[in-house]
Amino acid sequence: MTKISKRINLPINRAEGDLEIQVEIKDDTIVDAWSAGTMYRGFEAMMIGRGARDGLVVTPRVCGICSLTHLTAAVEALDEITGIAPPDNARRLRNLALMVESIQSDIRQAVLMFMADFANHDAYQHHPLGDDARRRYNPLEGESAIQVIRETKRLLQIVAIIGGQWPHTSFMVPGGVTSIPEIAKIQQCKLIFERFCQWYERSILGCSVERWNRIKSINDLEAWLDESSSHRESEVGFFMCFSRQVGLDALGKGPCRFLSYGNYTLPDETTVKGVGGRLFRAGFSTGVEVEPFDSSIITEDTSHAWFEKTDKALHPFAGETKPYASGHSGRQYSWIKAPRYGGQTVETGPLAEMIINGHPLFQEMVKDKGPSVFARELARLVRPVSLLGAMRIWLEELLEKRNETFYFPVGTIPDGEGAGLIQAARGALGHWVKVKNNKIAHYQIITPTAWNGSPRDSFGVRGAWEEALVGTTIKDIHNPVEAGHVVRSFDPCLVCAVHCIQKGRKKGFLTVGV
Repeated sequence: MTKISKRINLPINRAEGDLEIQVEIKDDTIVDAWSAGTMYRGFEAMMIGRGARDGLVVTPRVCGICSLTHLTAAVEALDEITGIAPPDNARRLRNLALMVESIQSDIRQAVLMFMADFANHDAYQHHPLGDDARRRYNPLEGESAIQVIRETKRLLQIVAIIGGQWPHTSFMVPGGVTSIPEIAKIQQCKLIFERFCQWYERSILGCSVERWNRIKSINDLEAWLDESSSHRESEVGFFMCFSRQVGLDALGKGPCRFLSYGNYTLPDETTVKGVGGRLFRAGFSTGVEVEPFDSSIITEDTSHAWFEKTDKALHPFAGETKPYASGHSGRQYSWIKAPRYGGQTVETGPLAEMIINGHPLFQEMVKDKGPSVFARELARLVRPVSLLGAMRIWLEELLEKRNETFYFPVGTIPDGEGAGLIQAARGALGHWVKVKNNKIAHYQIITPTAWNGSPRDSFGVRGAWEEALVGTTIKDIHNPVEAGHVVRSFDPCLVCAVHCIQKGRKKGFLTVGV
């Protein structure tokens, strides 16, 4: 007998910020979904009228996990306005710090946020790997969880050496960086980096980076898993074995459109190879058909968000952030706007980067079964592989060229507009800035979670993880671990995605622990 459909709220914890997921379930399957960012936050309104450089200090406070990412986007917007390209050493230092932040975020998310669900006793008490999962991933006591906290904390010392502190460093400025470490400090960064690489290869991959790079297809991946017990016992190997037994390779498809802004602008003189002047190229794809990126067709739709409505979706250089929530607004249900690329919902993040950059394994996965929870999380676990080689080279180049300049003088920031478009750990991040009379006249931010966790647009089209939830079977509505797998595969960060309110003459924002 067909069951009556019901609409329920799903408890989704271990997401940065306040996230509410409401779904309609019929015959134990999600048939519709609504994702709401329920916390009033954001920074665009409070930036107006501040000094042109204030975004370098204020916007890193958007998030305590990816603060350096926001600093990078903010400074690149000002770089574009000034027209002054930073010197090579500044590029190396900026890139290294940003890479460290992204790597620690990726590994912490995978082990502490995502794979913690493998230790869910009620859901997986009879899973053949359940006891092993709890030994590894039980919060606060799992062996792998403790290792990840320890090793990523050590890695972050590189950011502290380069930028003075983490989070919320402000060492990047228009024209370059504020200082360059002494030779002994760069050597210390190298030692920290090499120790991390050894741990990452031993514990996360279970093999060398060179061995992993030989995996070009699904058949190669299967052969790798069968090749060695060290492969199977690694975090990647365990993730593969556990995930496939619970069907994560067939869960959480989403829109199957991908967006990447590209990342890590290359120094003029370096042996690191990239595409279009960056280590990771920019692009958009439907499935695996990649097209050139066009920033002019990015828009934000407020039809289902608690903001003042506009006649049409607007480009970030034209859009505004004016909160409006009457409590009786009908179809509005989130403090997140709905970004769209050429009017389309897209997914952004590690899997999108793999597709845009033409990684053959992940392109084959998407061709074979479409995007999935498994593909998203595997891409996150192994994305550091694509960064470690460039990091090693740039550390060596810093030692060789340490006495070269790290800053070109920049006086008053001229009137103009600029966009800082980069890849954060969670995907495409953009800061759109206008400066007039050395003051900020306009500031708009679109975060990765705004792309992935957006509400519907004016055409009623769902956001990326709303779409990915549809079709998910929930075995126990009181323990909806399957829905958690889907949402957490996008690595949600609501503190970045939602906005702030201005009341009277006071401006304020709410922060949460991270």
